[in-house]
Amino acid sequence: MHLEIVSPEDIILSEEVKSVSVPGMSGEFQILDNHAPVVSVLQKGTIKLDSSVTLPKKSKDKFYEKESKYNFDISGGVIELQDNKVVILID
Repeated sequence: MHLEIVSPEDIILSEEVKSVSVPGMSGEFQILDNHAPVVSVLQKGTIKLDSSVTLPKKSKDKFYEKESKYNFDISGGVIELQDNKVVILID
């Protein structure tokens, strides 16, 4: 599936991923390929990507590795998934 992480200043990531975990209001949840459509508010926490994704050079310094995942901390945002495209708008 295609993932975009977008801030008001920049597109932080636009890549194909196998899975993404996000900090939902009721706890962390994971999205896999062909997941049902989702729209949700995100709270402060960490976006986690499977380490099989190839991070582009411009984004690599924004992520850190922990427990075989690429992690990106956020203060909140919104996620939308439709037709195997995930868009995360962060604060």
